[in-house]
Amino acid sequence: MSLVAPPNDAPVDARISGKFTGTVRDAKPMSVPGNTGGLHGKRLTGISLPFIGQPLQGFFGFAMVRAEDRSVYVLTDNGFGSKANSPDTMLFFSRMMANFDTGAVDIKETVFLHDPAFKVPFRISWEATESRYLTGSDFDLESIQRVGDTIWIGDEFGPYLIEADLDGRVKGVYPTMLDGRQLKGSDTPGISATSVIGTDWTVPRSGGYEGMALQPGTGLLWAMLEKPLLAASGEDFLRVMAFDPAARSWIGASFKFKLAEGATTIGDFNFIDETRALVIERDNGEGEPSLKCAGDPQPNCFPNPAMVKHVVLIDTASVDADGYVRRIGEIDLMNIADPEGRARISTDGGEDGRFSLPFFTIEDVMRVDDTHIMVAVDNNLPFSSGRKLDAAADNEVVLLSVPEMLAAK
Repeated sequence: MSLVAPPNDAPVDARISGKFTGTVRDAKPMSVPGNTGGLHGKRLTGISLPFIGQPLQGFFGFAMVRAEDRSVYVLTDNGFGSKANSPDTMLFFSRMMANFDTGAVDIKETVFLHDPAFKVPFRISWEATESRYLTGSDFDLESIQRVGDTIWIGDEFGPYLIEADLDGRVKGVYPTMLDGRQLKGSDTPGISATSVIGTDWTVPRSGGYEGMALQPGTGLLWAMLEKPLLAASGEDFLRVMAFDPAARSWIGASFKFKLAEGATTIGDFNFIDETRALVIERDNGEGEPSLKCAGDPQPNCFPNPAMVKHVVLIDTASVDADGYVRRIGEIDLMNIADPEGRARISTDGGEDGRFSLPFFTIEDVMRVDDTHIMVAVDNNLPFSSGRKLDAAADNEVVLLSVPEMLAAK
């Protein structure tokens, strides 16, 4: 349970976060027990809302380019899962350093996004404040990259691309353009109950930029939608579209990524060289399959366990006639060899010698070197508990040796 203090010039509203996750506002700290929700049996996680401060956990996306001290830029989620319940959570990114010898994960810096120059083209939650910090009611941050001295962030609500400096000052907000039209979602400002689904808005809720990769050589950002567009009948792929950060414009290039059977969404997307890239694909399950509930959900079982949790290697230089990118490698995050017992935490329902990531949301992946990748978990603080039946999930960072996959052509 990692929390950070808001900046001194943030509104008083920021001092206690998660006040709106129930049906009414509740400002008494630690008074509302967190649970896993209906999909996962409403098991209690042992952590209660609201929080004193801001939740650090909920990692969404690694930037491919590291900071000068070799720390990794990592994005924290918009708060508690929706535009409606996150108006008191602040938007920020951090620099993280993981020491796999000691198990320590250090946060070197946390940078809060703010809009003093009024670059955001709509009214923000804290519009009237002098500091104009952004909140989880303004954007849903899901992916991050560093280009020079600029941070680029992919948002799900718009979906938008956000340009900010290394101090978190917003420099621009760019809508998504496809074939001359702006793509909009159900949470895009201006969309209302009278808007026509599939016409006025075509990006499903939570269907914006879950992954955004920086391509070496070209310098292009490739942004991947989390879900198929609603307007396309029978569309069975995720669109990946190219944005030129130097020109600040969409260039019209795109390809299609098709999920494996059983997968429902992607978690992150990062290049490992000029054409090949890693993609996390996953289902919505959490918990070890060996503890699947036989009937109604009970405290000692997982009603919807994790089944499909993959890291996939694709080759963007190899796209077929229909626009689908070629998959050239894959690892199963539910079946990781751990013969030396290096995992520092046990898994309910697990077995000796096998490590797994039985989490609802696995949202971060990047290449470390020629043989290793780093994967991290979004633990949806305080709502997920995939590794333990009765405890909130930790925000785990994992180093994996995968030489065969990284060498695949």
